[in-house]
Amino acid sequence: MERETFIGNSDAAQDVILLVEDNPSDVRLTREALLEGKAVERLVVVSDGEQAIKFLRKRNSHREAPTPVLILLDLNLPRMDGREVLAEIKGDAELRRIPVVVLTTSTDDGDVARSYELHANSYVTKPIELEKFIEAILSIRDFWLTTATLPCRPRG
Repeated sequence: MERETFIGNSDAAQDVILLVEDNPSDVRLTREALLEGKAVERLVVVSDGEQAIKFLRKRNSHREAPTPVLILLDLNLPRMDGREVLAEIKGDAELRRIPVVVLTTSTDDGDVARSYELHANSYVTKPIELEKFIEAILSIRDFWLTTATLPCRPRG
């Protein structure tokens, strides 16, 4: 199921962040963190890996889907796990330039190594404490949308 949240001024040209997350609590916390940070982007949420690929490839009901400038990807997803989604994204010439931040509860060294082998742009373990979770989301957003120059963002 796809859910879209507009954060900030919906009339402004906006960056789109795709959150691929099946845990409603983590979706809510991510949305709240972005709201607290007064972000001006759109957050689109899909709850499984298959929907993420359909959204990114603009298939079925996603024909008019915007191309995200950043993907926040959980590893443990239904239908198609995050590792498979990451492999699909980074194996696709049209999608591979979109930065993918693996945002997961896993601290397993194998998951970290495999994510980077699949060309994840970064790997962040979700903090358990609310304040630290919000800090992590804001630092991801600030780096990728403010500091970094992204290949998938129109220059203007």
